[in-house]
Amino acid sequence: MKILVTGAAGFIGKNLVAELTARGHEVFSSTRDTSEGEFQQFCQHAEFVYHLAGVNRSEIETDFVEGNTGSTERLLETLASCENNAPIMFASSIQATRDNPYGRSKRAAENVLRHAHEKTGRTIYLFRFPNLFGKWGRPNYNSVVATFCYRVARDLPLEIHDPARTVQLAYIDDVLDTLVGLLDARGRKPAVYEEEVAIHPPIELGRIAGLLQTFKDSRRSLAVPQLDDAFTKQLYSTYLSYLPVDRFAYDLKLNEDARGSFTEFIRTPDRGQVSINVAKPGITKGNHWHHTKNEKFLVVSGEALIRFRQVGENEVHTYHVTGEMMRVLDIPTGYTHNIENIGTTDLVTVIWVNEAYDPNNPDTYFMEVQDETTQSDDHRRDASRNHTPVGRYS
Repeated sequence: MKILVTGAAGFIGKNLVAELTARGHEVFSSTRDTSEGEFQQFCQHAEFVYHLAGVNRSEIETDFVEGNTGSTERLLETLASCENNAPIMFASSIQATRDNPYGRSKRAAENVLRHAHEKTGRTIYLFRFPNLFGKWGRPNYNSVVATFCYRVARDLPLEIHDPARTVQLAYIDDVLDTLVGLLDARGRKPAVYEEEVAIHPPIELGRIAGLLQTFKDSRRSLAVPQLDDAFTKQLYSTYLSYLPVDRFAYDLKLNEDARGSFTEFIRTPDRGQVSINVAKPGITKGNHWHHTKNEKFLVVSGEALIRFRQVGENEVHTYHVTGEMMRVLDIPTGYTHNIENIGTTDLVTVIWVNEAYDPNNPDTYFMEVQDETTQSDDHRRDASRNHTPVGRYS
């Protein structure tokens, strides 16, 4: 479709233009720099209009009238001059019910659009947006989340006068889903539709600030947030979008010795821990077992033998793996196990364990996989060639 987006340089507009373009629509982006002639051409060909342009901050009351009510009147006049009765979606605000200059101007713009429907039958979609958050928001402007994210990402202090104060927020991607969905409703009866977007329950400013500090500290703690909570997941994505470009990277603690290295990568409260293990040629690591702790091994570079022996038994089971296989091995409980680098280069293994390491409860017991009672190396290597591959490991 050919779609006109006014206020295309704003927070919602920038996100919406990107989404519509990605879906293959032809988007006419109207900003303050768009000329009258160009805007006329946009209105001539648009099949749908997203009217997002407006003013939400000014010390001069007439700016609200001009930027919100006046811009809506000009849009309707231009469309009418082009004999274009395309549907219009209008970005109003929850403040339209309040008696302040901004709220009054938004309410007046809504009434202008209602009158246009009565006069021409044009379909109108009215949205009274709450506070919105997400990528590309402008900090220190009209979004507390954008301001908080920007400042935390730059080690700047937050000014919170009332941490218990709550705000209702909607996430930009949820808003986009609803807005783009209007394009599939072109067959609806012409009317004025009062639409809504998905809104999170009220959340305290202090909690938002606390979550953001946790996100910042995660580079040290290696903890990732609880991503099964929709708000936390969306806030974390938003926070990362505000990182300065020179702060995308961070270093991990490399625990290194003559045998190789071991580096923790990610810790979670309920999904375990991910680490990277490097072993030099000829080195064997492991030789321990666990009661409850279980792991998955994925060799991503090099060549290895991974051996298992059930505690209390003598038979050794061996798997031959290489980085080219991308084969995951489960490390079951009750089996002592080790991994030997039998190649000529460093052996790199990604290890997932179902719980983050706790020095007070390591659940790790030393026991050699191979001893005097186990099979010979030649027998183990032959067995590994015919062993049924494991579907997953770490």
